[in-house]
Amino acid sequence: MRATATAVAGTLAAVGALHAVWSRSPWPCRDREQFADLVVGVAPDRLPSAGACLAVAGLLGTGAYLVAARGGVLPPVGPRRLRTAGAAGVAGALLTRALAGPLAFARRTPDFVRLDRRVYAPLCLALGTGAALVAARGR
Repeated sequence: MRATATAVAGTLAAVGALHAVWSRSPWPCRDREQFADLVVGVAPDRLPSAGACLAVAGLLGTGAYLVAARGGVLPPVGPRRLRTAGAAGVAGALLTRALAGPLAFARRTPDFVRLDRRVYAPLCLALGTGAALVAARGR
């Protein structure tokens, strides 16, 4: 269980850090236009604000902690049932994104839709499944 928790939490933390970078930079894309197309699937003038990127980064960081603490990777804070509920909430959010995302985002740019079906949704499915396992079997 620790290995699963480490993998899920580490990936969530990395994706959270990437969202923090995106509050200031389109990296690793070459410019805002490419970033808008590939990462968000919208026109550049419809990109989320820096504050929205930082909010998502914070949520991903919180999710990483909840999974890591429930999996025994990081020291727990608070009652066990809250860590269980938190990890289950992370799992629910990721699984919802994995399953509903391809439908909800079907009208985004073609490149985004392709990446969503091949990368983003499968990653959310894998992370959500891992988080669900940690929520069910962790400490």
